[in-house]
Amino acid sequence: MQVLQVQLEIRPDPAEVGRARRWARSRLAGSGIEADEPLAETLILLVSELVTNAVVHTGRPAVLRLLLPSSVTGPTVGERAVAEAVATVRLEVLDASARPPRPRCADGDETNGRGLALVDGLADRWGWSSEGAGKRIWCEVDRCSATAAIAVTCDSAPAVYGDLAFEVV
Repeated sequence: MQVLQVQLEIRPDPAEVGRARRWARSRLAGSGIEADEPLAETLILLVSELVTNAVVHTGRPAVLRLLLPSSVTGPTVGERAVAEAVATVRLEVLDASARPPRPRCADGDETNGRGLALVDGLADRWGWSSEGAGKRIWCEVDRCSATAAIAVTCDSAPAVYGDLAFEVV
C-alpha cells in the first residue's frame, strides 16, 4: 500500500491550531476519509492536541505531517487477508524543542493538562523520538474496512457471501 505524505508549517501562535485543524480536515477529505466519519473526528482532535502542545509548550515553529494511505478503501475479507484491509493514518508533529513530552495529571476543573492523556486514549499507538535538535511526537490510528472490522472483532471468522458477512452464534 502506498502512503501519501503531506505537511504544514506551524508558526508559534495559538491561532495556528485552528488553521492546522482546517488544513488536516481538507487533506483527510481529499484522501477519502469523510468529515462525518468517527475516524476523521478522532484525527482532528489528535491534530488539535499535538499542535497545541507544540505551540504552547515550545514557543517555536513546528511541522505537522500526515501520512495517509493512498487507498483508504481496503480490500474486503473475501479478496485478501484481513490484515491487508487495515490502513493506518499517521500524524506527526516535529518541533525544535529537545524537551520530552511530559504527561500531566489534571485535577477536576483544570482546563489544561489532558492533551497527552487524550492522545493515549484515542490513538492506537503513540510515542516520541529525538529529531535533530528537537523531537517528533507521533500517533497512529488504524482504519479498517467495514468487513475487516467485523472479522477482527469476532472470535471466529464470519462466513462471507457477496457483500454480507454472517457469523454463526
